[in-house]
Amino acid sequence: MAQPWQTAMFTAMAANFVPLLAPSNPMIYDTVQFYNAALAIVAGVGAAAFSFRVIPPLSPAFRTQRLLELTLRDLHRLATGPIPRTPADWESRMYGRFSALPDQAQPLQRSQLMAAFSLGTEIIQLRRSARRTDLGSVLDTALKAIAQGDCELAIARLADLDRALAARPRIAVLRARASILAMSEALTQHAAYFDAGAPG
Repeated sequence: MAQPWQTAMFTAMAANFVPLLAPSNPMIYDTVQFYNAALAIVAGVGAAAFSFRVIPPLSPAFRTQRLLELTLRDLHRLATGPIPRTPADWESRMYGRFSALPDQAQPLQRSQLMAAFSLGTEIIQLRRSARRTDLGSVLDTALKAIAQGDCELAIARLADLDRALAARPRIAVLRARASILAMSEALTQHAAYFDAGAPG
């Protein structure tokens, strides 16, 4: 069971072994009860296997659309929720979404997922760097617009933030301005996708 390729098989075997043989200290042999339990387990496993054949799998288009919607929802939470310590959680979640993306996904859908990935990463970095400045309110307005699905307002507020940072020529400020530029590009190129996720 410790081997990766055997874990699923032995877990299923153990799950069926315990109710089937009912190991216990007193030795009780009840043939009728044994056959009833065995029949119930076999019928249950057979019904589960049959349901996989009867119920059709979700179409690739539906799975792709669902992944895009879930990513957009997570992005909205990232914009207005608590600031993660590192981008690692966001990155691992997005890597999982990329691996679950069907092969039939359109190039536009792949680029939308990539834009959401880069936008989320830049949001985390920008929110962390905004703690050290007095421009957090301007950033919060831009992020709130992103969460509400208003790309035009978000781009305008990010431009205001960029102009405010332009008067502060420091290395940290240059990094923040690069993040603002990356966010503005993603919002401009995929405005239809980010606006479509406006909460109803």
